[in-house]
Amino acid sequence: MARFRRKSCITLLALVLLVLIITVVLKGLTPEDSAFSSPEGANLFPERKNDNQIPRENNQKPDQTKMNDYAKSDKDKELEATLRKFPPPNYYLHAFYYTWYGNPKFDGKYIHWDHPQLPHWDFKVAQGYPQGRHSPPDDIGANFYPSLGAYSSRDPSVIEAHMQQLRTAAIGVIAVSWYPPDMKDDNGEPTDDIVPLLLEVAQKYHIKVAFHIEPYKGRDEANMFSNVKYIIEKYGEHPAFFKYRTNNGKLLPLFYVYDSYLMNSEQWAKLLKHTESNSIRDTPYDAIFIALLVEEKHKRDILTAGFDGVYTYFATNGFSYGSTQRNWDSIKAFCEDNNLIFIPSVGPGYIDTSIRPWNFQNTRNRINGKYYETSLSAALQARPDFISITSFNEWHEGTQIEMAIPKTSQTVYLDYLPNKPAIYLEITRKWAAIFGGERRKWQE
Repeated sequence: MARFRRKSCITLLALVLLVLIITVVLKGLTPEDSAFSSPEGANLFPERKNDNQIPRENNQKPDQTKMNDYAKSDKDKELEATLRKFPPPNYYLHAFYYTWYGNPKFDGKYIHWDHPQLPHWDFKVAQGYPQGRHSPPDDIGANFYPSLGAYSSRDPSVIEAHMQQLRTAAIGVIAVSWYPPDMKDDNGEPTDDIVPLLLEVAQKYHIKVAFHIEPYKGRDEANMFSNVKYIIEKYGEHPAFFKYRTNNGKLLPLFYVYDSYLMNSEQWAKLLKHTESNSIRDTPYDAIFIALLVEEKHKRDILTAGFDGVYTYFATNGFSYGSTQRNWDSIKAFCEDNNLIFIPSVGPGYIDTSIRPWNFQNTRNRINGKYYETSLSAALQARPDFISITSFNEWHEGTQIEMAIPKTSQTVYLDYLPNKPAIYLEITRKWAAIFGGERRKWQE
C-alpha cells in the first residue's frame, strides 16, 4: 500500500512537471510560428477572405479599416444600383471616343479646346475668314458647348460621367483615338497614358474599349506590327479590352485604322496577308483590322491589302462615297461577297466652322434629332455587322452625342433645344434596342 502511494506521488509529480514545461514552451512561441500565418496556411480558409477588404497601413487603426470597408461596400452597392438603371450594353454598337482634351487643372493648360482656326488652302479664300486660336473656357473650338465644361480627358470624374452617359445610350464599345506612346496629333499631347484609367472605369460600367489607330507620323507595315504588339501586350489581358469571336471561332481584338488609304495596299499586304513572311496573321498579335472606306476605288485596294472589314467614319451624308447612305446597300453586298465585315458610321449632324470657318458646305443640320434617326435607319437597312457612331465627343466637328448645354457668352453656341441635353443619348438608346431586335431576326 505504501509502495502504491509512493508510485502515485511520483506519477503526479511527473504530470505537474510536464504541464509546467508545456506552459513555458507555449508562452515562448510567437504568432508567426502558427501554421495559419504562413502563405500555405493562409489559403486553408479562402471562403473567409473579404474581397472588399482594404489593406491596413502601419499607422491605420482597426476601426479605420472597418470604416473604409463599409465605405467601399456602400460604393459597390451604389454602383450596382446605378447600373440597374441603365439598359444592357450593346456590344455591336461602337462610338468613336477622343481623349485629347485638357485643361489647366489636370494638364497645366488648355488642350484642343483652344484649337486654331485653320486657314483655307486657297490663300485668296483664306483672307476672307478669321484665323487665330480659341480662348477657353468661354471660347472653345466647337460650335456646341459640353455640359461638363472645357474638361480634361484625364479627369477621373469626367471619365466616370462619360461611362454613365455611354451606358444611358446602351453603347457597349468605345473606339478610342490612339497614337503610339510619345506621339500626338497636330494640336494635342500624347494620350496613351490615359488608357489604363479609361480601361478601369470602363470595366466598372461593363463597357469595352477598342482602339482607333490614327495616321501617326511614319506609319508603315513594320511599326504597325510593333504598335499592335504593344497594345495587345500592354492592354490585351484587361477585361475591358474588346475582343470579337470570328466565324472560325478565334477570339481576336478589333482595330479601326483611320486613313488606312495613306498606306498603299502592297504595304498593308505585308502585314495582313497570310502568305507574307512578316505577316501578323497566325501570330499572338493577330486581330481584326477595319479599313476606312472613303472612295469607291478603295474597295479593291482594301481587298488586296488583306483587311477584314470596312467602316465609313464621316457623319456627313454625301461627303464621300463611303459616307453616302444610299451606297451602303451596295457596300454591304461587296462585303458579303468578299467575306468582309461592314460597319457603317452614323452621326447626329456635322458642323466644324469653329475650326474651319470656310467649310459651311459640309454642315449637316441636326433637325432636332431627325438627321441622326435617318442615319440609324439607313444603317439598319443595310443589315450591318456592327454600327459605329461618329462620335461620342468629337466636339470640333460637331458630331458629338455627349450632353451639351445652352451657353451664352461672346461666342454664340448651338444647343440641343428644344430638347434636353441627353436627347442624343436617348435616341441612341432607342435604336440600340431596335438594332438588337433586328440582329436576332437576322440570325434566325
